[in-house]
Amino acid sequence: MLNTLKSPLYDEAAVQHMRDELVAVGFEEARTPEAVDDAILNNPGKSVFVVINSVCGCAAGSARPGVSLALQHDTIPDKYYTVFAGQERDAIDRLRSYIKGFPPSSPSAALFKDGQILYFLPRLDIEGRTAAEISQDIMVAFEKHCSATGPSIPADQFEKVLYAKMCGSKIPLYKG
Repeated sequence: MLNTLKSPLYDEAAVQHMRDELVAVGFEEARTPEAVDDAILNNPGKSVFVVINSVCGCAAGSARPGVSLALQHDTIPDKYYTVFAGQERDAIDRLRSYIKGFPPSSPSAALFKDGQILYFLPRLDIEGRTAAEISQDIMVAFEKHCSATGPSIPADQFEKVLYAKMCGSKIPLYKG
């Protein structure tokens, strides 16, 4: 069978620190369409928070710390996953098939339960805002739709997480 996977757009090593920021606060990466299906469909009765990560410094540079800060709240989702736009392109396509009624947006965040989208935070509501402002919006959604007890990691561990805010145009492209 012919491999039809889309190649990543950016050098893997150049974006690793952006992945690590979310993994450090408890996110699990969903790098394949099957992993996205598993996250969205195979967590019955659980709230599932999915963040579309991105290299965009202006928006993702606030989104990553914002979603991380939201996971320090008393009420958080049961599960949290991340998919990287421009990297796992087939996984992103699959995830976007579950985010019906919203145009493609990265970075962004979505909250699901039993395969249904309950909340969506598009890039438009991220750009130009601080991490604290972004986290406030997300925490309201967590309080409305989630019941797991937070935080996702202890406060002393959270304080050690470092966040990058850099222009995506400076990220080296994938060379194959």
